[in-house]
Amino acid sequence: MAKKNPLPAEDLFWKCDPGKFTFKTTDEVPSLQEIIGQDRALKSIEFGLGITNNNYNIFVLGESGTGKSTTVMDIVEKKAKEEPVPDDWCYVYNFSNPDAPKALSLPPGRGAALAVHLDDLVESLRRDIPKVFESRDYEKHRDEILEGQQERTRGLFFRLEQRANEKGLLLKKSVSGLSVVPARDGKAMSQADFESLPKEKKARIEEDLAQMQEKLSDVIRDARVIEKETKERITALDREVVQYVVNPLINEILDEFKEFESIVEYINRVKEDILENIDDFRPKEEMPLALGPLKLQRPEPSFERYKVNLLVNHKDSVGAPVVFETNPTYYNLFGRIEYRVQLGVATTDFTMIKAGSIHRANGGYLVVNALDILRNIFVYDSLKRMIKNREVSMEDVWEQYRLVSSSTLKPAPIPVDIKLVVIGEPFIYYLLYNLDTEYRKLFKVKADFDNVMPNDDNNIRKYSYFIAARCREEGLLPFDGTGVARIVELGCRLAGNKEKLSARFNDITNFVVESSHWARAAGAHAVTAEHVEKSLGERTYRNSKISDKLTEYIKEDTIMVDTDGKVEGQVNGIAVLDPGDYAFGKPSRVTASTYMGDAGIVNIEREVKLSGKIHNKALMILTNFLQRRFAHKFPLIFSASVTFEQLYDEIEGDSATCTETYALLSSLSGVAIDQGIAVTGSMNQKGEVQPIGGVNEKIEGFFEVCKAKGLTGRQGVIIPGRNVRNLMLKQEVVGAVRDGKFAIYPIDMVDEGLEILAGVPVGERGPDGEFPEGTINRLAEERLLSLSRTFKEFSRPAVQKKAAAKEPNSGNDSDKKN
Repeated sequence: MAKKNPLPAEDLFWKCDPGKFTFKTTDEVPSLQEIIGQDRALKSIEFGLGITNNNYNIFVLGESGTGKSTTVMDIVEKKAKEEPVPDDWCYVYNFSNPDAPKALSLPPGRGAALAVHLDDLVESLRRDIPKVFESRDYEKHRDEILEGQQERTRGLFFRLEQRANEKGLLLKKSVSGLSVVPARDGKAMSQADFESLPKEKKARIEEDLAQMQEKLSDVIRDARVIEKETKERITALDREVVQYVVNPLINEILDEFKEFESIVEYINRVKEDILENIDDFRPKEEMPLALGPLKLQRPEPSFERYKVNLLVNHKDSVGAPVVFETNPTYYNLFGRIEYRVQLGVATTDFTMIKAGSIHRANGGYLVVNALDILRNIFVYDSLKRMIKNREVSMEDVWEQYRLVSSSTLKPAPIPVDIKLVVIGEPFIYYLLYNLDTEYRKLFKVKADFDNVMPNDDNNIRKYSYFIAARCREEGLLPFDGTGVARIVELGCRLAGNKEKLSARFNDITNFVVESSHWARAAGAHAVTAEHVEKSLGERTYRNSKISDKLTEYIKEDTIMVDTDGKVEGQVNGIAVLDPGDYAFGKPSRVTASTYMGDAGIVNIEREVKLSGKIHNKALMILTNFLQRRFAHKFPLIFSASVTFEQLYDEIEGDSATCTETYALLSSLSGVAIDQGIAVTGSMNQKGEVQPIGGVNEKIEGFFEVCKAKGLTGRQGVIIPGRNVRNLMLKQEVVGAVRDGKFAIYPIDMVDEGLEILAGVPVGERGPDGEFPEGTINRLAEERLLSLSRTFKEFSRPAVQKKAAAKEPNSGNDSDKKN
């Protein structure tokens, strides 16, 4: 097998040629006016916004920083401007059921006009109606009605009094009212005088008293009828004179809104209520207090019921509404009913109904964050109910949890025509899609934002436009060609592929802003590659405390990692640690021991439950790889242990499979491994090396350790050949490779790496089925055969002893000796 050569420095980094940019600075290039690298997502959003079906709402998913929110808002706002402005919505008093305010819709701007008309109506009535009641004509007609009533009433009592006098009786007024009493000489007879009368006369008087008392009752009843008729006549008079004021004002409103049936019905009901409550508009009268000369004014009547609660006003709107609710609590979305507290009592009315984001977005688009609607109680289910019922209801959602229910308003639901756009992470999308069957029916459009895009001249040019746009919008220094090229290279590093550029423009913006800061601090007029490099270095320094501490521990030999010499059964592996803000590679010592037994390969991490499922699978693949290679002529009977030394956290992943294989083969063959070369790579049962993640961080992590302990020129890292396209190493590593101080070895088969580490041929089976003498495979096979035979020899006496114990005792001593 030919030995693999290390990669040349040119293969470790993709360099963007500043000569591609013809401008001196980004001041000369236009700002980016389009979204780049998201064709799939843009087509999905366009489809979702274009289809009118109620269930085709949109879920926009993608990694953070890919510009989902900005893109969605730009597209939605652009489309909304071309659409008609939706109706105004308002709540008005329900005269039939005050606890259930009515919802009315009007064309844009007409809702505000209706509210103004009703306010003007009340103001005019409060001003003009009192004048009507104070006019001479009204007082004259009213006095005529009252005088007629008094005259009729007096006539009734006069005739009754005459008849009583004819019978010697008298009408007497008392605290309890009128009564008929016996009379003598025009005066009421005392009880003693009445008792002294002859029996026959007393009986006649009592009979007359009974008859007259009945007639008195009839007269009082007739008087009350007259009084009732008088009140009705006065009420009719009041309605008649008030209508002279009300009708012109009401008719003016009816004429303006005559094409709206619901408004006409409401205005007529307002008119009827005004006429039924005329006393509310009368002049205030003072009420005397029971004690003293002080007087109080009558309580001010409320005219709130004639107001219009303009919930949504589109008077000045252009196009359909677009609402991005950043805090989608239930009440922020669905509206609330507010209360006023007076003397410890909470009260409310329809004027205190406040709109939510759904009301404001009705007829347009509502954009919310998926995680936010799941965090807020009641919101997710209520949104689904809103979509299904196509109406928004305003409720007190906590009412069901109170020990004592309280009465409140139940506003009429409002029909909704809304397109819901939810923005979230991929795991939320798939979680809802798989666990909630209703979700699939209501969110049928998936707009998936990619985090990478092709690395071509077109996208590189758009990168420069994007940088120009950020510089103009945020007042940054312009970038020259070298600065733009370095930002493009960072985009390639973020993408983790030389053939791709990152679409996480939030991260790109951070690099642009920070580079401009360092350029301005240096007194430069434009940002160059030097300033971008400075920005990158400063960011690394701010975030690399943990990495630097680990390197320091390795240098001090607190964490034992050798970078020179050769050791049997010991290989340097590399893991990636990512606390969140900064990912870096951490070298670890992987050791293996082999010995006689039949336990097979023991994963120490697994035994103590520090190993994840993928890592356990990798160890099983390793076991099958050894069986496939060596178990041709004899069964493999041996024991081995593999572990990551000084590892105290759980390990997961399969990128250490090659490392563990090399440690085991080194231990089996007795061939020492070069400690100056670290290994990363996964493999399958056939020994093919598979790509891994974080290759740049792993190489740079081991390089930092080698640099701290001293570069020897013999150090390097073995990586999968399929990861060469992912190499975007920092310039310090590239320079070290160029100077021959460090090396990167790509391999496609696991044996290629073993030869690099051991400096000894691995060996392949010849036609005779044997590995060549002196090769690693031959040495390992011989060791395995030796372990198997030795184990069998030690096991045979025990097996024979067990078999002998099972045989019947013959009693012959010679047989026992034999």
